[in-house]
Amino acid sequence: MTEPNGGTRALRATIFVGENDVWRHRPVYSEIVHRAHEAGLAGASVFRGIEGFGASSLIHTARLLSLSEDLPVAVVVVDSEERVRAFLPRLDGLVADGLVTLDACEVIRYAGGEKAR
Repeated sequence: MTEPNGGTRALRATIFVGENDVWRHRPVYSEIVHRAHEAGLAGASVFRGIEGFGASSLIHTARLLSLSEDLPVAVVVVDSEERVRAFLPRLDGLVADGLVTLDACEVIRYAGGEKAR
């Protein structure tokens, strides 16, 4: 269901890192999600890619015959522009090899489910 008069303007941050990237013995993607949660952002999701390449120009793939295990991972965070921009400094020192993009977006529906017990 969509809102009758359109949605709410928001900002989407997408952080691209490698699946094997670690920070203090924890996957970088997991650390990003936990920092986003601690910052009180609306939500964060991690998406594992099946193939890709970045600045190194090495192609990483999940195909059976490939030896690559360092697949691309994207962490997506959506919230108000002010809150997302305030969160960006928390990525300093964490995303050494990766890419961070920002996109304006429109949130049509945001509804929370029942909290886990």
